[in-house]
This record gives sequence, C-alpha cells and structure tokens, in this order.
Amino acid sequence: MNVRRLIPTAAIAGAVTLGMVALSACSSSDAAEPKSGGKLAVTASFYPMQFLAERIGGGHVSVTTLTRPGVEPHDLELKPRQTARLGEADVILYLKGVQPAVDKAIAQSGVENVVDATTLTTMEKHGTEAGGHGGDEHSGDDHTAEETGTEGNDPHIWLDPVKYAEVAKGVGAGLEKADPAHAAAYRKNTAALVAELDGLNTEFRQGLAHTSTKTFITTHAAFGYLAERYGLEQEAIAGIDPESEPTPARIKELETIAERDKVGTIFFETLASDKTAKTLAGDSGLKTDVLDPLEGITDRSKGDDYLEVMRSNLGALRTALGAK
Repeated sequence: MNVRRLIPTAAIAGAVTLGMVALSACSSSDAAEPKSGGKLAVTASFYPMQFLAERIGGGHVSVTTLTRPGVEPHDLELKPRQTARLGEADVILYLKGVQPAVDKAIAQSGVENVVDATTLTTMEKHGTEAGGHGGDEHSGDDHTAEETGTEGNDPHIWLDPVKYAEVAKGVGAGLEKADPAHAAAYRKNTAALVAELDGLNTEFRQGLAHTSTKTFITTHAAFGYLAERYGLEQEAIAGIDPESEPTPARIKELETIAERDKVGTIFFETLASDKTAKTLAGDSGLKTDVLDPLEGITDRSKGDDYLEVMRSNLGALRTALGAK
C-alpha cells in the first residue's frame, strides 16, 4: 500500500491557498456563518470523525465525509473537486497521520475551524517503537511517521472508548466555538455520547476481566490502545499498515505464540485482505473471525454504527479469549 501519494498539482491549484489556522487559535469572533442551508457544514475525514460529528452536531450540522464506505482510509486519493470543496466547510474534523493526502489538502484549505483529533488525547506508540507487541518489528516495512501517525504514534485512538470519549469532548468544544448559537445543544449531545462511551468502556472492562488467555492475533496492528486499556496482548500479522506483508520468520513466531498462549482464533478485517490470516489459521488448525478496526461502515460490518460494531468486537474477543 502506498500512503505517500501526492495530491495532483491541479487539485492543489484548485484549493484555497490561505494557511490553515488552528481551531485553538480562534476566538468567538471567528464563529462560522453556516453555509449549508442554515446548518453548520462539517467535513469529516473518515468514519470515526463522521460518527462524532453526526452524534454531537445532531440536527444543527450537515456532515460530509471524504472517505466513502468500503474505501480503505489509508489509500484515499482526493479528487480535485473534493480538495476544492474543503475550503467551503465551516468545520473540518480529521485525525492527522492516518491519511497523508487529507493532511496536505487541509493545510491548503484556508478553513479556520479545523479540529485535529490527535491534539485532543494523549497519543502513544505501539509495536516496535514502544518495545511492545504489534508486529511492526516483523513486517519488513519501513514505516515513516507520516504512515503510522503523528511522529510515529499509533493513530487508532478511536478503538479505545476512553480516548474516543476524550476526542468527543474536544469535537464538541470545537463545534461550540464554530457555532456558539447552538452551543447548548452541542454540550448536551456531547455529554450524552460521552456517557454512552463510558458505558461501553465498562462493558469491555467487565467483559474481558476474566479470560483463559490474554493474547489475540489479528491481521492489522490496529488494536494497541484497546489491548493496553483492557490488559490484553495484541499480536499482529502485519504492522500498522494493513497491507504490509509478514516475513516467514514472523509467521513461524505467531504459530509458536498461538500454541504457547492457547490462541484459538485468528482475526481478520473487512477492508483488508484475509488471505494471510486464513492461511495461518489453516496451517495452525485455528478458527477465524472478524475484529473490525472501524475505519468505515459497510454492508459487511457487524453493526450499523460505532457502538454496535464495538459491541460486536467485544463479543468476538470474549469468544476467542475464553471469557468466563
């Protein structure tokens, strides 16, 4: 997978070329005049940001997303019209480091109200950089900081309900600043969503407290935050990049880990190839199941929104880990 794709020159030329002003620097006098039928026009980079915008914004926002369902977010290439339309947004919500093409386009957009989720919670390193598990050290990839998250951090913060709740609070504050006329509604919606995420965290904590093994094997090293939150060990076939190829040595190591830690299931995901996971499972006599990194919702997703799919993930983990 090539995540270093550059935005076409024509796209950059078509975009507004004013410098981006960070949301934190905006004062109440910078509040946007809604451009979308009286609603605040919010552009989200991909599904985790879209979900927050829709739940917190409610009926006061019009949300568009740059990443269509079924498109692997890391692979996104923006069309010139998408790049140009970024400049028409009242608010942009994104997560720096996941989609380099989006990062570059936002920097050229001239939109004043830009919320970067990486600034709303503490980012962490998982895999090689942190000296922990995750498969990066075995994948044979040369991950740059741009590919693996800001300054090499793991970008998958939305898979930890606690961190996602922190991001939700920041998004709510961002919408309040951009549209103070509806600040009370945004505060109410934020509080309701944070309460739901707190409940989800409790479900995961209780549901994974007593298991026969703490180790799970997955295709893509997307679950480092989740594993750390709930005392689990993630072992990934590939690294942060879901398209990276594992070495034969890594496959052999995973077979050893599966036997040692009594792993019975190899997880794969809906937006990346399941070939390696199924081959490893077949060779080791293991089952396969889906653990969804929630980078998009499609007809194949086990749920219609973030909360439903996360609960499906919890059920899959409980079964695979032998929860009591």
